[in-house]
Amino acid sequence: MSLHIVILAAGQGKRMNSALPKVLQPLGDRPLLKHVVEAAQTLDPDRIHVVYGHGGEAVQSALGYLDVNWVHQAEQLGTGHAVAQAMDAIPDDARVLVLYGDVPLVRAATLSHLVTAAGGDKLALLTVVLDNPAGYGRVLRNDDNRVVGIVEDKDANREQRHIQETNTGLLCAQARHLRDWLARLTNTNAQGEYYLTDCIALAAVDGVPVVAGQAGTAAETQGINNKLDLSRAERLYQRRQAETLMAQGLTLRDPDRFDLRGSLRAGRDTTIDVNVVIEGEVVLGDGVTIGPNCVLRHCTIEDHTQIASHTVIEHATVGARCQIGPFARLRPDTRVADRAKIGNFVETKKTDVGEGSKINHLSYVGDTRVGRDVNIGAGVITCNYDGANKHVTRIGDGAFIGSDCQLVAPVTVERGATVGAGTTLTRNAPADKLTVGRARQTTIDGWQRPKKHTPGHQ
Repeated sequence: MSLHIVILAAGQGKRMNSALPKVLQPLGDRPLLKHVVEAAQTLDPDRIHVVYGHGGEAVQSALGYLDVNWVHQAEQLGTGHAVAQAMDAIPDDARVLVLYGDVPLVRAATLSHLVTAAGGDKLALLTVVLDNPAGYGRVLRNDDNRVVGIVEDKDANREQRHIQETNTGLLCAQARHLRDWLARLTNTNAQGEYYLTDCIALAAVDGVPVVAGQAGTAAETQGINNKLDLSRAERLYQRRQAETLMAQGLTLRDPDRFDLRGSLRAGRDTTIDVNVVIEGEVVLGDGVTIGPNCVLRHCTIEDHTQIASHTVIEHATVGARCQIGPFARLRPDTRVADRAKIGNFVETKKTDVGEGSKINHLSYVGDTRVGRDVNIGAGVITCNYDGANKHVTRIGDGAFIGSDCQLVAPVTVERGATVGAGTTLTRNAPADKLTVGRARQTTIDGWQRPKKHTPGHQ
């Protein structure tokens, strides 16, 4: 039996107080809707249908690359009406799984169990028991404990509001049944909408078995309605990722202070300290140590390298047994070879740093090719920009650049050359020689420092 998945994503999300449509709000740096689509894809369905409405152009613009059938709901008349918009593209003999674009934490295993429970001719409903069920639809059962319906919170009487088993909204049923039930829905309720949940009562009337399955955790079925919900879901999502990584062998000093906003692959005996943010695709080798308060974005760090605190590395590669930071910034297209050192308050950009080379303190090195075993002193700047174009600086193997030098590109420091401290280098420095370019020091006898005038005195 084929499987079609319908994801409802047409809600406006007024309580978000945001110009961004609710289903595009970020969770782990990815839109809520993308999380749901990815979970749906694990079931290998025949087709995924996304019903969109408010902010439809923005939603399609952001996620138009997804392999889904986009279904427009021009008027938002309730969840039942929303599902009905997708039914024309679904054959009668298919099973239909209904998901929500603002319920991003549901696990693939839970969805698989729900589809299996529906079988060929049942309605499977996902429920959860809550200590405080206020605001949620209550699951109604008869004296035989069989599910006979759902009553929304606004329509529930006093007795029904004491029921703690609540509806998550996620269900699976055969398309021919669902199509019939949707056609029979009415909007005679407190909100004047066509409720998908009314299909449960219709199933009971028609003698279609209703199977209620429990979600693994209440967090799985948490809907995102406001920024507070979003922040809680973020921590749940990050904790889930942290636990997965720790099960694979990664050491996290405090999993509650860790944020993965992309993908991370880490080798053995690698440790990440607190408040580290991982963005994009990041690969860490064996024995890597990441200090506190670092940001790693689209980068690779090889075996036994130490990244000290407050370091930012983006679109860069770092070799093995390097020392980076603290307070270093490796900008895009930085490539650091093995055993190199990038120290505190050093910034690099579009730069190759050769094996064993050192840039220890307070330097900017951009558009530069640094050879092996080079020492670059404190306060060195490669002047790579002339106001219109960028130019390259080349520093040969074994060169020594003294403190507070400016290397005005394009310029080459040849192999084994030494550039004296305070030099402004505008021409190439020859190999194995000392090059110095600074103003002659002069002492003026009898000079007196100016003094401030005292009020009332000339």
